[in-house]
Amino acid sequence: MNLSKQDALLIIDYTNDFVDDQGTLTCGKPGQEIVNRIVQLADQTLANDGWVMLPTDVHTPNDPYHPETKLFPIHNVRNTWGREFYGPLKVWYENNKSHPKVGVMDKTRYSSFAGTSLDIDLRARQINHVILTGVCTDICVLHTAVDAYNLNYQITVPQSAVAALNDAGQQWGLNHFKGALGAEIAE
Repeated sequence: MNLSKQDALLIIDYTNDFVDDQGTLTCGKPGQEIVNRIVQLADQTLANDGWVMLPTDVHTPNDPYHPETKLFPIHNVRNTWGREFYGPLKVWYENNKSHPKVGVMDKTRYSSFAGTSLDIDLRARQINHVILTGVCTDICVLHTAVDAYNLNYQITVPQSAVAALNDAGQQWGLNHFKGALGAEIAE
């Protein structure tokens, strides 16, 4: 995969609650196994003058107005261990957070585009290609991909850098990216 300054690597929801064994909605081992590839892609993106953005889920406990309150246990609450980046990504972020092409973005819906400035930020930087990584393949990565498609972004999904809650969700998500959204599935 060739990376350039017109690329943005999105590391979606790669937090303890979604990845660590003790996380509230963990992908477990499949989520943990992709961390080195995500960090490698982040380093490659910066080395090629691209952008690394970390859209990260955030919630308020028992929010009666948020649809996920009825679907999932409380997760990714601001200023908690569960919302911290997982393992080596946390270390990578601490070492790179002052880099001018690295940014964290709060999101409150599945898609990284819903209710955020992501589209405006990407267009301001003349980015037309997004590389989607993180979790969960068939939930937040999927909804981000659908919005990216509808906004005319070129999409790449490195299959070694996304994980789902189960194998069926992983395969369905990858097939949907390729077949319905025209995304490149790398590796």
